[in-house]
Amino acid sequence: MKAVGYYKNQEINAAQALVDLTLPDPQPGDHDLLVEVKAVSVNPVDVKVRAGVSPQNGEPKVIGWDAAGIVRAVGSSVSLFKPGDRVWYAGSLTRPGTNSELHLVDERIAGPMPGTLDFAQAAALPLTAITAWELLFDRLQVLANNAPSGKKLLIIGAAGGVGSIMVQLARQLTGLTVIGTASRPETRQWVTELGAHHVIDHRQPLSEELKRIGVGQVDYVASLNQTDAHFKEIVESLVPQGKLALIDDPDAIDVRELKRKSLSLHWEFMFTRSMFGTDDMIKQHDLLSRLASLIDAGILRTTLAEHFGTINAANLKKAHALLESNTSRGKIVLAGF
Repeated sequence: MKAVGYYKNQEINAAQALVDLTLPDPQPGDHDLLVEVKAVSVNPVDVKVRAGVSPQNGEPKVIGWDAAGIVRAVGSSVSLFKPGDRVWYAGSLTRPGTNSELHLVDERIAGPMPGTLDFAQAAALPLTAITAWELLFDRLQVLANNAPSGKKLLIIGAAGGVGSIMVQLARQLTGLTVIGTASRPETRQWVTELGAHHVIDHRQPLSEELKRIGVGQVDYVASLNQTDAHFKEIVESLVPQGKLALIDDPDAIDVRELKRKSLSLHWEFMFTRSMFGTDDMIKQHDLLSRLASLIDAGILRTTLAEHFGTINAANLKKAHALLESNTSRGKIVLAGF
């Protein structure tokens, strides 16, 4: 099968940072689906792994953690899917990635693909949608109903992959006032179109930007990037007993600053269930199934913003470079080999 991977960690502009490969076809284990990958998207985790996780035993490392495709074979214990089913999922950090023609995924973390989306549109969503859903409803414990609550959510980095679906989830499924951050005209427009009540500029002090729109403080902050740069302003902007959740890897934050306001800190990592084989792994199957229903009902939309063509090393290198520039919006997708 065709695949894309790397033999050593290199800067993305290096000739061999990502290379086209030919690898043996994988064989499904008991709970596995063998999926013919039709489309993938690129996430910050792809960049982090490519830059920092070395291949083992001289074998190439294949990355990629979003896919939409067709089930071609199933393991002996599979009960949720059959050959021919269209699926979408975000895979596992502990297994080879989705940048390959054929891919194995545990059925418990895959879901039925939305019927109203094509493969490219669907591939944009699984990892970021799971992350956004778990952050909002599992970590911050926001109530999943749209009755006005009077509470406010600030999403830092709202134009990115996770932010683009979180804005929609918060606006459509909760009673929160949704405030997103974006710094350029095109990203501000994007966040507004996705449903944010307000958009503020994260290049300015957050507390001052909130005051500018008539919002003193917020009850929840979802910090999706550059948490260390914004940390003091986050603390200033949260109400006493407010909640902060983050997904990035800040170099250093002084959590003691949370004490005076009794603020709580939550970390979201959507790979936890698959990495540790938790008893509730199937919740990600259930979550993806519900998201598909919401999309097919027209409540949520794809976050595909850039289509970079076929799945090959050259196009994936371009996608990684755009992510590293921190100027992307929505999701970058590639489709077909």
